[in-house]
Amino acid sequence: MLRHAVTALAALALATGGLTAAALPAHSAAAATEAAADVQVRVNQLGYLPDGPKRATVVSSATGPLPWQLRDSSGTVVASGTTTLHGADEASGQSTHLVDFGAYTASGAGFTLVVDGRASHPFDISASLYDGLRADSMSFFYQQRSGIPIEAGLAGSAYTRPAGHLGVAPNKGDTSVPCQADVCDYHLDVRGGWYDAGDQGKYVVNGGISVWELVNSFERARRAGGDAALGDSTLRVPERGNGIPDVLDEARWELEFLLRMQVPAGRPMAGMAFHKVHDAEWTALPTRPELDDKQRELHSPSTAATLNLAATAAQCARVYAPYDAAFSARCLDAARRAWAAAKANPNVLAPATDNTGGGAYEDADVSDEFYWAAAELLATTGESQYRDAVTASPHHTEPAGGFWWGGTATLGRITLVTVPGVDLPADDLTRVRGLLTSAADGYLATMAGQGYAVPIPATGYTWGSNGSVANNAMILAVAYELTGRQKYRAGALESMDYLLGHNALDLSYVTGYGEHSSENQHHRFWAHQNDASLPHPPAGSFAGGPNAGLEDPVAKAKLPGCAPAACYVDDIGSYSTNEVAINWNASLAWLAAFAAERHGTPAVPEVRVTPAAVAVPEGGSAAVGVRLSAAPAQSVTVTVARSSGDQDLAATTGTTLVFTPADWATPQQVSVSAAQDADTVSGSATFTVAGPGVRSATFAATEVDDDAAAACAVTYRVDNSWGNGFTATVTVKNTGASAVSGWTLGWSFAGDQRISSAWNATVSQSGSAVTAHDAGWNAALAPGGSTRVGFQATYSGTNAAPTRYTLNGVLCS
Repeated sequence: MLRHAVTALAALALATGGLTAAALPAHSAAAATEAAADVQVRVNQLGYLPDGPKRATVVSSATGPLPWQLRDSSGTVVASGTTTLHGADEASGQSTHLVDFGAYTASGAGFTLVVDGRASHPFDISASLYDGLRADSMSFFYQQRSGIPIEAGLAGSAYTRPAGHLGVAPNKGDTSVPCQADVCDYHLDVRGGWYDAGDQGKYVVNGGISVWELVNSFERARRAGGDAALGDSTLRVPERGNGIPDVLDEARWELEFLLRMQVPAGRPMAGMAFHKVHDAEWTALPTRPELDDKQRELHSPSTAATLNLAATAAQCARVYAPYDAAFSARCLDAARRAWAAAKANPNVLAPATDNTGGGAYEDADVSDEFYWAAAELLATTGESQYRDAVTASPHHTEPAGGFWWGGTATLGRITLVTVPGVDLPADDLTRVRGLLTSAADGYLATMAGQGYAVPIPATGYTWGSNGSVANNAMILAVAYELTGRQKYRAGALESMDYLLGHNALDLSYVTGYGEHSSENQHHRFWAHQNDASLPHPPAGSFAGGPNAGLEDPVAKAKLPGCAPAACYVDDIGSYSTNEVAINWNASLAWLAAFAAERHGTPAVPEVRVTPAAVAVPEGGSAAVGVRLSAAPAQSVTVTVARSSGDQDLAATTGTTLVFTPADWATPQQVSVSAAQDADTVSGSATFTVAGPGVRSATFAATEVDDDAAAACAVTYRVDNSWGNGFTATVTVKNTGASAVSGWTLGWSFAGDQRISSAWNATVSQSGSAVTAHDAGWNAALAPGGSTRVGFQATYSGTNAAPTRYTLNGVLCS
């Protein structure tokens, strides 16, 4: 549900079954603080990593340093020191001291921190500390699935339930959902996906950011070499064992729903995405999904929802390609259609008034969604139309900040600088990296001035503040990936400390983690506090967190006068402080996966070259980018040299490159040239990039000879023409005796033709030059086989057909 249905749900709560403040048990911030009066030493109640930061806060009005001791499970003192006086903490209203015991790196269970005779909750120090949370925070999504039974063997007997919203009575179901009045005159199958939060609505804009974070978590882990921990059979999902990483199986459940929300071809506003689907009126609490008897409705398409679909489907096409080429192609087709539809309908905004039965999720500025979608499409396709959209956006140069479902520009920035081979000038990529690390530096500065290290200011305790903490921690983790600087990793981990008990309430906001954790989050079917026959939320569920706005009746009644960081109540009725939501749990899952990665002896940096193979026109040149995979211990000089092959190919500039511990991730350009000669042979060569203290890499260069001819034939046909536009089909046939495995077709227009969309291939255009890459499913061309590429384009003047084509860099006959 989230924040935009406050008034409606307040009325519902008072009318449907005892959600009045007086009827609910007292478990408020004040009560939590009182219950924890003897636990004034605040720690991460789960524990700490041996190689990570270890800080705690002591609530005390003492004006001088206090002695502290770290004791193991037997009571033996293993480290000691004195506190650092911090004094008044604005967000919590508490007088605080700080303890830093990071110098202690041994592992063990049952440690306590004792300060001035007062002990903390027990905690562990272990490299495997976050393994369980990584799995449980992901299991949340399986248990939020719509349209599938939840199995006891995967979720536990308390959480098993039949599939919800499949049209089995009393459900009206999501298999044939009508639109609201005057929105459309047809029904749509929008089964599947995740229930959004404590309610049973499904929203494209919140589903978009959530699924992006899960898939991005896998992308990041793969770059870091930790993707095996998210691989097949690592999570409790029914698809385990299918050869696909489990995190991608889980994300696909939501992606399939998002694809179903696209307006079908031939309908008004085709290609747009419906904004949301939920009950026509608010569902009572508690209600299990299979018992919901309300009519479901599709709500008007919106530009924001459409761009969420474009962004996540483009990411899908990139990441799923090695595992399911057909699904990847479906995603890319949907992304292209969504982008075109959003461009044609750039200002279709969801109204704030559409909050009956579900949250409005209104958004008056979609420029950030355009930037995010363009960045994802550029990273996946390399096409100039998306590059132009990225560089023309004001978000490309503005300072980076936190992100949320209504502010997604930073997601695009993260993709641009972390996905290898994004086709942007090196200066652009360097600047965007700087924007992200500057944002991370700002969070570290905020944390340094507080009694509890948390990357939001005292004014940041609004609806979903814990989600903001986790999102900002993600930016810190990205800054660590970009720079290798430990201060950013430490900031991300200390943000996790806050969420797991190192906070003003001495409370872990994650169910099942910590001695004193949330357990009554606002939810329709994890509603034990409301109905004893129903379970508490499962382990790994993440509460929204302190909200100084007090935007529900329970919070208003129980928390008047609270300090911002203490405006939280673990009560099922407090939806403004204690709801769960897929976007918050996605951030937690991302952060848990990051924290769970093992960090032993730093790996030897690897040289990375993009692309790994380059075609060089005879008499011309082409460029590759060279960077390292991680920060070197000291500055490293690498050299580029031809190690074998045609001597007509040579590295001409950028043959000596220097990478420093502070600047190792920025690609440096190497130019490879091909000499003009009289032969008809398309020579090739291998180049080695190597240096002391790094793992070398190679890349291949192939000369595109002026006179060579490939065993291929191409026909070009204009299918339809109007005014200044046309559609055309390019057919390429393999006329040789051997199969082609993977193809790139190139041609140049004689006029000013500009391709606006294409199908059956990934097409990009630079000036008059066009490059079409296979779509995966049509990559193989058997002898005598052919494939077709279709496109739509604009032109002025004449529309002459191209006369010269290349296949994989070699001229067709």
